[in-house]
Amino acid sequence: EAGSMEGAEALEVLARGADREWRDGLFKLGMVKFYMDGALGSRGAALLEPYADDPGNRGLLLMDREAAKRGLAAALRAGFQCAVHAIGDRGNRVLLDAWEELRASGDPAFLPRPVPAAPASGIGDLPPVLPPVRLEHAQILAPDDIPRVGALGVLASMQPTHCTSDMPWAPDRLGERRLPGAYAWRSMVEAGAVFAAGSDFPIEPPDPLFGIYAAVARRGRDGIPAEGWSPDQRLTREEALLAFTAAPAYACGDLHRRGTLTAGKDADLVVWDRDLLACPQEDLLRARARLTVTGGRVTWRDPDMPQGAPPAEGAR
Repeated sequence: EAGSMEGAEALEVLARGADREWRDGLFKLGMVKFYMDGALGSRGAALLEPYADDPGNRGLLLMDREAAKRGLAAALRAGFQCAVHAIGDRGNRVLLDAWEELRASGDPAFLPRPVPAAPASGIGDLPPVLPPVRLEHAQILAPDDIPRVGALGVLASMQPTHCTSDMPWAPDRLGERRLPGAYAWRSMVEAGAVFAAGSDFPIEPPDPLFGIYAAVARRGRDGIPAEGWSPDQRLTREEALLAFTAAPAYACGDLHRRGTLTAGKDADLVVWDRDLLACPQEDLLRARARLTVTGGRVTWRDPDMPQGAPPAEGAR
């Protein structure tokens, strides 16, 4: 049964436990992923009401609330973080209901796990904890459920390019009435959730600049629509950069050593050929990396950048 965590393979993983690292800490096993529903494009995302373009179809709910509770409880008690794929408003609500019940039980296994405190970086006051539950995608939520994400301590792991890829047909699936809860990054942040951005590669291209541009412009890489799709949900440049840097480090409990350029942390950084905070919006798509550094070691250098040359004026 989906979510039961009772199969032989699942029990073996739980018995081994979390937080094992390989390749000098570049790979860590610390998470179990669950699936609440399918995808919006295939009409498999679980919706509270039928699809606007397929009456009678509410999508596929792969776990009910009790199965979700059993799965989350087993993984958390074994020391794992839980990442839950949920795209439709019904899938997201069932997950939030299940987690709310578990959290109210008072079981210490369901509390955020403390991690080392991060050196002061001036970017905010994220607590030194590992969030127990990550909501992966969270593409469509009922407006009443958006404030519950932050209130329940659930991390919103969302992918901005999903919005710009889906916007040509998402209104057909959802109808205009449900669009305010679709790809609602601004609403999620303002309601108190931590928003960690990613690409969902290989579903979308891995280039973070595509995601940053989608987050701040709500337009496709072709610049359409010119006014942006649901522009009230756009993020600022600073919010988008944090969503792709500090927030993912926080999401996996590594903010004490990664995610910001702060003394005492690993030197993981990219030098760009322009200032991503100040350049014209369309230039985000034209920016090019000049240098990449991982753990203090140069892992790639632009062949046109002379050895020992400083980055260009204003580059970040």
